[in-house]
Amino acid sequence: MLTRSIPQKSSSTGMFMKLVSNFIKPQLGVGSCSFFTSRPASYLQTACEVALDTERSVDEYADVDWDKLGFRLMETDYMYIMKCCQDDEFSHGQLNRYGNIELSPSAGVLNYAQGLFEGLKAYRKVNGNGFLIFRPEENARRMQIGSDRMCMPSPSVDQFVHAVKQTVLANKRWIPPPGKGSLYVRPLLMGSGPILGLAPASEYTFLVYAAPVGNYFKEGLAPINLVIQDETYRATPGGTGAVKTIANYSPVLKAQMQAKKKGFTDVLFLDSVDNKYLEEASSCNIFIRKNNVISTPMTRGTILEGITRGSIIEIARDFGYEVEERLVSVEDLTDADEVFCTGTAVVVAPVNSITYKGQRYKYNCGEDAVSRKLYKSLTDIQMGLAEDKKGWTVEID
Repeated sequence: MLTRSIPQKSSSTGMFMKLVSNFIKPQLGVGSCSFFTSRPASYLQTACEVALDTERSVDEYADVDWDKLGFRLMETDYMYIMKCCQDDEFSHGQLNRYGNIELSPSAGVLNYAQGLFEGLKAYRKVNGNGFLIFRPEENARRMQIGSDRMCMPSPSVDQFVHAVKQTVLANKRWIPPPGKGSLYVRPLLMGSGPILGLAPASEYTFLVYAAPVGNYFKEGLAPINLVIQDETYRATPGGTGAVKTIANYSPVLKAQMQAKKKGFTDVLFLDSVDNKYLEEASSCNIFIRKNNVISTPMTRGTILEGITRGSIIEIARDFGYEVEERLVSVEDLTDADEVFCTGTAVVVAPVNSITYKGQRYKYNCGEDAVSRKLYKSLTDIQMGLAEDKKGWTVEID
C-alpha cells in the first residue's frame, strides 16, 4: 500500500519558537506583493493557537451530534490562506481562524466571477490512528487546468496538498468518527484584487476551509429521482463546463428549485446543441448500465471530469465491466438496467427513476445493484477499510 505521510509534528514549544522567528523576520521571495511582508500580531496569536490545537489528542471530538450530520455548513476552527499578485507565483500561506474575509467591492471574483473551487474529503482511519485524504493531487491538477482557463495563477500541486493537509490537521476534532461521515474540504481560488474594467484581477487568494458532512441528498443513501431539463442548459461548447468555475453553478439553481418543488431530487441536463445527449446533473456525473456495459457521457469540453467519476471507471473495469465514455442519448435511458450518479459530495448515488417529458423510467436499485458494489469498493478505500493498491489515499499521522 502506497502511503504518503507528513512529518511528525514538533512539540508545542518548538513550533512556538519557529513561529516567533517567522513573525520577526522579513518574508522575501516570489508571491509577495511588496519587498517586505509584515506579520501582524493577529498572525502570531493565530499561529500560537494552531500550535496548541495541533497537540490535541487524535481522539478528541468537537461537540457535534454525528448521527444527524447532513450536507450543510458547520463552522470549524481554521482556514488556510495564501495570496499572490497577478503574473506572480504563490509562495507562502498560513492558517487563520475561520471567519469572514475582507474583499473590495470591485474584486474580480465579485464583479466578473473570476473564481474556482474544488471539493475533496478527509476520513478518520478506522483504527483511530490518523486520517486519510482522497486523491488531493487530482484536485490540484484540475484547479491548475481551471486557473489557466480563467486567467489566474494557481498553487503548485505540492502547495495545494500542503494547504489541504494543514487545514485537515488544524480541524481534526471536526472529522467525524469512522462510518459517521467525513470532513469536506473546500479549496477556493479567486481574483481578490480590485478591478473595474473587464480584465484579470491584480491579486489572487487561495483559501481552504472545511466542514464535517454526512450524506449529500436528503434521501441519504436511498435511491434518488431525477428529471431531465430540456429548456435550460448547464454548459455550451467553448464555454467553461469542463472546469470547476463558480460561474457554472448558480445558473442551475432555478431549474433545480423547480424540480424539487415537484418532488424530484435533482435535475439532469442535456447538451445544448442536439438537446438529446446526457451531460450532468446539477453537481455530479451520470452513469448507465446495460448488462455488462457501463456507459458515461464523454466530456467534450462541456462536462466536468469528476475525480470520483474517474475512480469509478477504474474500479468498474477492475470488476470486469466494459466501461464506455461516449455520447449517451435520452433513448439509452429507456432500456437501461441501472443508472447512478457520482461525485465527491454524493459519492455513488443510485437512481430510482428519471422523468422525461412526463414519462417515468425506473431502474434497479436493489441489493444486487452494481452501484452498491462500486460504492462499497470506493468507500472502503477512502476510509482505509481496504488495501489501497492504487495509491489514491494520502495518509496524515
